Amino acid sequence: MAFLRSGILPTTILLMGFLLPSAIVAQPIAERLAPCLACHGENGTSQTPGVPSLGGQPAAFVLIQLYQFREKQRIAAPMNELTAEFTDDDLRTFSDEIAKLPPPVPASDAAVDAALIEKGRAAAQRHRCGFCHNPDMSGHDQIPRIGAQREDYLARVLREYKSGERRGYDPAMVEIAVGIADDEIAALAHYLANLR
Repeated sequence: MAFLRSGILPTTILLMGFLLPSAIVAQPIAERLAPCLACHGENGTSQTPGVPSLGGQPAAFVLIQLYQFREKQRIAAPMNELTAEFTDDDLRTFSDEIAKLPPPVPASDAAVDAALIEKGRAAAQRHRCGFCHNPDMSGHDQIPRIGAQREDYLARVLREYKSGERRGYDPAMVEIAVGIADDEIAALAHYLANLR
C-alpha cells in the first residue's frame, strides 16, 4: 500500500506502458523494413535467386500475402518468423510502405531470347494474363505485379500453381495454371521477366 500512496508503483507501471510499446512502435519503418529488403532488394528489386521483387506491388496484394504468412496459410519459414508478431496495423503499415517501392526494371544486360519472348507473349495472350494482371502486367488491388518480376521466381510459382502445391487465396490461378503446358511456363516466365 505504501507503494500505491507514494506513487512509485503507479508511476513505474505508467512508464512501462509508455516506454515498452512505444520503443517498438517508435522504431522507424525504414529500420523495420530492413530485414525484408535484405532479401527482396533494398530498392524493391530482388537480386536473390528465388526471392521475388516487391517493388511496385499493390498494397492490397502485399497486405494479403503478409496476413497469409502471419497466419501460416503460406509457409516460408523466414516470412512466417518475421510476421509472427505483426499486428494488423503492422501489416497495413508494411504493405503501404512496400507499395511505395519503385517497380523493378529488367536488367539491360540480361540475355533475352527473342523466340522465347514471342512464345511467352503468345502464351500470355492465350491464357489472358493481362485480363487480371493488367495489359502491362502491373497488377492492381489484390492482383500482383508480374511484369519485370524475377524469371526464376515466376517459373517456380507457375509450376507450383500447376501442381496444386500453391493454392493462394483465389483458386483462379490454379485453374489457369493447369492449362499451361510445361514448355509454356519457361516462355511465360522469360517474357514477363523481360517486360518493360
